[in-house]
This record gives sequence, structure tokens and C-alpha cells, in this order.
Amino acid sequence: MILPSIRDPRLVTIRRGGTLTDVDHHLLALWAADCAEHVLHLFERQAPTDPRPREAIGATRAWARGEMGMMQARAAGGHSMGAARPLRGAARSAAYAAGQAACVAHVPEHELGAAAYAIKAVLATSPEDPEAGRTERDWQRRQLPDRIRELVLEDQVRRNDICWSVFLD
Repeated sequence: MILPSIRDPRLVTIRRGGTLTDVDHHLLALWAADCAEHVLHLFERQAPTDPRPREAIGATRAWARGEMGMMQARAAGGHSMGAARPLRGAARSAAYAAGQAACVAHVPEHELGAAAYAIKAVLATSPEDPEAGRTERDWQRRQLPDRIRELVLEDQVRRNDICWSVFLD
């Protein structure tokens, strides 16, 4: 479970009573897509003919550009998670990362799900190397736009425990 029981109003859109602007919501989605795409090869190596995770990442970006509705993007996320279910290890986590990224259109807090699953995918490829997860986390943080950097870093601290403790050393 990557969603908190108590929501941070900074990660709830203005139209739902929070303070998150559309611009920041789109930036969260694009960052989540970057995190998922960074590990997508781990899925595609195991399931090269299954397009669902790649399509979910594309849907995330299309939604952020205003070219796709929220329900379509969320559905693409669900299809990516469907691709993940029969798998194990890195491929499964990579497909879940893509699904979580697409679901940011629906619930902004899925941004950490995409990042956490991407880190889990990397960890699954190098279980004996704890530095691998930190390297992926640090790469993700370098991709953060300045406008949402503080929000995401604070969210990582707040939700680290429910995100398999992948964000803090």
C-alpha cells in the first residue's frame, strides 16, 4: 500500500479541496513517468511483446499534455498493473511502476508509487548490492523539477515506511 491514510492537502488537487495546481500535478505525473521509463527495460527484457507498461507511460505523458482524459490514463495504468501480476522480481516491479505513473492522473500521490516500484525493480536485479537502490533514488531526485522538488522530498520522508523504506538511508 503506497497511499497514506491521511492525505497531504498539497497532494490533493484544488478542485478536490487541496492545494495542488494543475501545473504541479502534471509535473508530478511527468516525473513519475521518467522514473518508470528508467526501469522499463527490466520489464521489456522479460516480456518483449507486451506493450502495456510502455503504453501506460505514454498515457501518463499524453494526459500531462492534455491529449488524454484522466479515465483513459488511469485505465492504461490498470492494464500495466495487469501485465505485472503474473510476473516476479524486477519485471513485475517495473510494470507496477508504469501503472502507478499512469494513475497519477487520478490520484497525484501515486507519484511515489512509481518511484518506489522503480527502486524495487533495481533492487531486484542486485539484491546483494544495497547501493543499487540508493543510486536509483538519487537518479530520480536529480530528475525532479525545482517547482516540485521540496514537495516530493517531503513526501518521501512522510511515506517512506509505507513505500518499503526505499527513500531514506
